[in-house]
Amino acid sequence: QMQLVESGGGLVQAGGSLRLSCAASGRTFTNYAMAWFRQAPGKEREFVAAISWSGGSTEYADSVKGRFAISRDNAKNTVYLQMNKLRPEDTRVYYCAAKPWAIVLRTTEYDYWGQGTQVTVSS
Repeated sequence: QMQLVESGGGLVQAGGSLRLSCAASGRTFTNYAMAWFRQAPGKEREFVAAISWSGGSTEYADSVKGRFAISRDNAKNTVYLQMNKLRPEDTRVYYCAAKPWAIVLRTTEYDYWGQGTQVTVSS
């Protein structure tokens, strides 16, 4: 079973930046598409960004296009989410997730999840 551990969340002022990391272990990382989701209390978990196993394809939610960037370092078994120009509405718990091979945007398609890391953006 793959294990995912997020880190890098915290408190930041509006307009600032954070870089989230997700370290994976337990299975072959290279062959997994990776994604970031986020969730607010009482709301459905929503898609943020995804990256293919090769790193050659990415997808972003409209709300974060141009501000967030997903990347991966397969040698380190780590996925990153660089978040720039943060807004108060970005305040959420952020989760990384993994599935074999192809990118999908649906939460239910992902097999493995991290514990989440809190991002809070002050106005």
